[in-house]
Amino acid sequence: MKARFTKWIRQFYGSLVNSIAFYPAIIACCFLILSYVLLYIDFSPLGKAIKSRLDFVSLRDASTARSIAATIAAGILSLTVFSFSMVMILLNQAASNMSNRVLDSMIENRFQQWVLGFYIGTIVYALFLLSTIRDTDTGIHVPALSVYLLILLTILDIFLFIYFLHYITQSVKYETIIRRIYVKTMAGLKQQCRENEDSAPAAPAHFNSSHTLRAPESGYFQGFNRKGLVQLCREQNWELRFCYHMGSFVMKGVAFAEINAAHKISQEQQEQLYTLMEFHNGEPLDKNAFYGFKQLMEVALKALSPGINDSGTAVLSLHALADLLAFRLNHYPVLAFRDSEGIPRVIICELSFEEIFKRTVLPVWDYGKEDRTLRWEMQKALRQLQGQSASEADAAVINHMLRKVEKAIAESEDEDL
Repeated sequence: MKARFTKWIRQFYGSLVNSIAFYPAIIACCFLILSYVLLYIDFSPLGKAIKSRLDFVSLRDASTARSIAATIAAGILSLTVFSFSMVMILLNQAASNMSNRVLDSMIENRFQQWVLGFYIGTIVYALFLLSTIRDTDTGIHVPALSVYLLILLTILDIFLFIYFLHYITQSVKYETIIRRIYVKTMAGLKQQCRENEDSAPAAPAHFNSSHTLRAPESGYFQGFNRKGLVQLCREQNWELRFCYHMGSFVMKGVAFAEINAAHKISQEQQEQLYTLMEFHNGEPLDKNAFYGFKQLMEVALKALSPGINDSGTAVLSLHALADLLAFRLNHYPVLAFRDSEGIPRVIICELSFEEIFKRTVLPVWDYGKEDRTLRWEMQKALRQLQGQSASEADAAVINHMLRKVEKAIAESEDEDL
């Protein structure tokens, strides 16, 4: 029970941190604290002395201060609604014309969250300030310093809105979205792969299984806590091997891991293992680089659909895929995680280059082989991949596909003649 609660806390924390409302909530709380500090300074002897000596930072009329705060709160609220209506339009357009899977990377954009947080923080600041203004005959009792800071924040909000408009116009471009997916996928590949096969620890050739671990729930196997799982296997002298690669859908009760253990594994130990493993929906690029390949493939297929018919976007996705495949050609994933003594404790499954190639490039070709532009670009990309292949098996896959593309191009040219 404790292990399940710990896992729930970890998953809840992950969803909370990645939520679009997390940073805005934190920033709004900071603005609330700022308003309290400024009001304290305003009504302190120091603040009263500053306002009595400097006339240009004092307000004699409480109604004026109240009007400024109310006007700014209403204005920034309208600005917030307008700004993020544009974001919703952008997300809807991306989902309709590209793929639903790209929405996660767009929603997680930190700049949008910072802008939203700054807007909401200004509104919170203005409302809190508005609730503290009282009618008085003495100008030093009006929170003038807080009001002038509110005016400064409003000016910053306006300039932030102008830049936000520019940012949105750039984000709506398909090449920007494709580039964002490419960058995140490349970062994931660099974390998961090594430059040569010798430096990437390989999985043992033989594995003796004495216990089978079954999926506690249906869902997508998203990975595991590597440090914690290796440590647990070291303490219990286990060797664990996963039967499915990360990103696979596993039904409840299906054997998804095998353990080489000298003694029978207790129910409590199974709970510890399940706590360190993740089963949930979604395609987070930071968890699995293959999701990036898949999303680029889906963008290309959607662009080639009759309703969209945008071969240019499909070509951009194809180029990004080709560059990622070129990196994967000469970099090899780590298949075994070892403890401090060098003993392999956790062995994983990873998609080979051939499997990634067939799952991503072939669907694009099947859907867009009648498009002349895509055929030419596919030929160019495959020829460049052909020159970078260090493995005969990988080269054979590329050559087979290249011959198929060249045959289609030749047949098309013969028909034109």
